Order: sequence, then C-alpha cells, then structure tokens
Amino acid sequence: MTGDHYFSVDPASELRPRRITVSLAGRDVEVTTAAGIFSPDHIDWGTRVLLSHVPPPPPGGDLLDLGCGWGPIALSLGLESPHATVWAVDVNERALELTRRNAADLGLTNVNASLAADVPDDVSFRTIWSNPPIRVGKSELHGILETWLPRLAPGGDAWLVVQKNLGSDSLQRWLESTLPPDYTTTRSATNRGFRVLRVRRRLG
Repeated sequence: MTGDHYFSVDPASELRPRRITVSLAGRDVEVTTAAGIFSPDHIDWGTRVLLSHVPPPPPGGDLLDLGCGWGPIALSLGLESPHATVWAVDVNERALELTRRNAADLGLTNVNASLAADVPDDVSFRTIWSNPPIRVGKSELHGILETWLPRLAPGGDAWLVVQKNLGSDSLQRWLESTLPPDYTTTRSATNRGFRVLRVRRRLG
C-alpha cells in the first residue's frame, strides 16, 4: 500500500501503464491509464453521466476540464471542438502526463494538460466541465470552485457532476449563496444517483 490518492501530487506507486478501450465523443478509442490516478480502469459513472447530459461544447475559445484524471473529459472536449483550446487541470502529475500522452495519441494538439499555476491568469473559459474532487474535503473543494468559476466568460456555463449522497444538493445551495449575482445555479439532470449542476454566468 502506497497511500496514494487520485489527488496525490506525485504518486509513489510504480508506473505501470495499461491500455483500455473507451467511448469518447461517440467513438471507441484506446487510451493509456495507470495506478495512482482517479478511476484508472474505466470511465467512472459520474463522468459518464456528465458526458451524456452536457450540450455540445462551444466550437472555439478556451474550455476547461477541472480535475482531468487521465483525460476523458478533456479528450471529449478536444474531439468535439477541434478549433478550441482545451485546458486540462489537475494536481496529480501522473494524471497530467497521461492526459498529454492520450491527447498526443489521438492527434489532439489543442489539449493543454497543466497544473493550475501554469494556466495564464488572463484566460477565461467559455465552458467548464468537471467531475470535481469531492473527497478532498468541503473546504478544499469550495476553494477550488471559488478559484475557477469566476473565470467563466460572460454567457458561459460550468457543468459539474456530483453524487447525491456526497452532497450535491448542499453544494448547489452553497453555489447559489456564494457566487456573484450574475451567476445562476440549477440542477440540469439526475441519473444513477448523480446530479448534474449547471452554473451559468449571465451576459452583461
């Protein structure tokens, strides 16, 4: 046992890459995963629910996958919006390296897998898709969302998937009470015990 978590910065477990076949953006693709990251054996149910309930992403601009893991959300954004710039952010260096490898294998030159500090401060996002790291704790999670949701461009949407029994309803109430007045938070979908929350920043 190494004590690794998917939110470990530098997993101590041995890197043993494995190839799996998954469905992304309506096609079957092969990707590389490894231990020491989130859901290394498959696309987890929360991410599946998110990907099946979001609208098509904007065709251009900057798009964000917050907490990318090995990259299922970022790769989907890259495949669906080849003219956009996709930022895949994680604290886990192994996850970022795998996302880079998978993007390269799929020919996606528009995916940037980066630590948060490496995303330029002046970038705003037309959409944010995230299966946020609930298990880091409420205070840490709130800090993450307070950092990134204000970077939505006016008219942009964030789509968050959260398991109901891990606090999706209380998170929705917190978002409604915490974000500025030009933001609205609604429940967009419920499936398999997960809620998909839509956070919209109004124009003007």
